[in-house]
Amino acid sequence: MADRLEISAEDWNVIYPILVKHRHVRSTSEEQCRAFLVAVLQILRSGSQWRLLPEAHGKWNSVFKRFSRWSKHGVWQSLFAGCIHHPDLQSVFIDSTINRAHPCAGGAAGSNAEDEALGRSKGGFTTRIHAITDALGNPLEFLLTGGQASDIGQAETLPALTPAGARAFVGDKGYDSDAFVQAIVARDMKAVIPPRCNRNKVRECDWFIYKERHLIECFFNKIRHYRRIFSRSEKTARNYMAFLHFVSALIWLR
Repeated sequence: MADRLEISAEDWNVIYPILVKHRHVRSTSEEQCRAFLVAVLQILRSGSQWRLLPEAHGKWNSVFKRFSRWSKHGVWQSLFAGCIHHPDLQSVFIDSTINRAHPCAGGAAGSNAEDEALGRSKGGFTTRIHAITDALGNPLEFLLTGGQASDIGQAETLPALTPAGARAFVGDKGYDSDAFVQAIVARDMKAVIPPRCNRNKVRECDWFIYKERHLIECFFNKIRHYRRIFSRSEKTARNYMAFLHFVSALIWLR
């Protein structure tokens, strides 16, 4: 378990050059910067409260404020983007997963549940992660909504987030919509989406490509090993997304 709470030297050699290029990263030493990321990884992996951060990692409030500041200035997003190398765009997969939100995730000052991607679904107080991965199941982009939001409700946004050069856009029946398919085709991609059973005009689906869609489910399984993702405690969508970007960067590195 100890290895999962550390950042290897190999990973750090990739992470640190990305961080120091960001103008909002102020670090007095490389060792302190690495210690900070290990502290964040401790919270991310264990799912514990910030107040319960072991003293060996420093003052919990200082670590939290720095994490939140990096989130505000897009440092975690830049780290994630910097770790993406040569994605396989033979096809891209799209899907969503619902994660439970702890009661403490509610009540963000000066905001509301909708703005912070919190909602009510059959699972209770939840957040839905909409994800796009490459052909190998590596993450490329995310959106957050309340748990009650539908998959097709993001149809206008998701194709625009897809990297240029993708050849096939793969999703399940939840994305079967004429307008969505047309939006995909308009971006010179092949729509690989099974038709709903109640369609008047049945579309064809390339089942050979579609059978690889399980790779995005494998990605969701990977991020669920990080309990701060699996059970949301962050009041703001920005901080929750920061954790998601950090996890995704580690997945690209490993």
